Amino acid sequence: MNPLLSLLPASKRKGMNARLAQHFDYISSQTGDQPLSSHHSRFKCRYGYGRSAESASMGESGQDFAAVRIHKTVCCFVLCDGVGLSYRGDFAARYLGSSLLDWLEEGRDLSAEQLRMYLERLADTATVELDRQPLNHESGLMRSVLEDKRRQGSQSMYICGKIELPKRGARGRLRLAWQGDSRLRLWNGAEEISDLFAHTFSTAERWSTSRGPIGGKPHWYERSIPADMPMRLQVYSDGLSDLDPICEPVPDEQIQVLLDASHTGGLDDDAAFIELQW
Repeated sequence: MNPLLSLLPASKRKGMNARLAQHFDYISSQTGDQPLSSHHSRFKCRYGYGRSAESASMGESGQDFAAVRIHKTVCCFVLCDGVGLSYRGDFAARYLGSSLLDWLEEGRDLSAEQLRMYLERLADTATVELDRQPLNHESGLMRSVLEDKRRQGSQSMYICGKIELPKRGARGRLRLAWQGDSRLRLWNGAEEISDLFAHTFSTAERWSTSRGPIGGKPHWYERSIPADMPMRLQVYSDGLSDLDPICEPVPDEQIQVLLDASHTGGLDDDAAFIELQW
């Protein structure tokens, strides 16, 4: 508890805690793991992050990035999977994810076309920032190779979305966008309706600091949210592909087992997980 809250009367503390619970931010650290955790307000959010065994053993940053931002009845989220074969995929994932989160929160009249134009503009500023990143004191031929890779750009796949809950008799709004092969799953009550997104996931689609969206335009899904329909949304990177065949809600401890992957000597790939219910 915030020590200042302890000075308030119990009734006021309860009201203050309720207001604080309506605001929530999570940003993954790419240099460490995030055990599965949860947040409860108008939304129920579960989130976790794990680096691959190789990244953890070598002290390297994870290539995934995940973030959630909740303000009362609005939730924005993003999950990015940096492309390891590109230059500094961890940079692309972090830069793209942070930028998309702000765009979703601050944007007006969000649409597929607005997103496409934003991602194209973002490549220019990302290239400037990438050029500022040090080359880790490499010299000679290796430095030349890295400089060439940097010119080709850093790349990341992504899933992002904005959820606006119903209020005052008006329906809410769900907007989702993605490129790549990270997992995006949606349930109406107990019925999974992820077939809506079938045949839209491809490793050839991604965002690049040098070219913007590549492999096609961003995929976009938008729908109203009725007041009387509980929904569940799940996004995760391919490090948690063991979740693919499971349709029922997975207990916390079982997701943590997958994040730890102690049964296989650690994760083969970085893993990021976000689940939202409302």
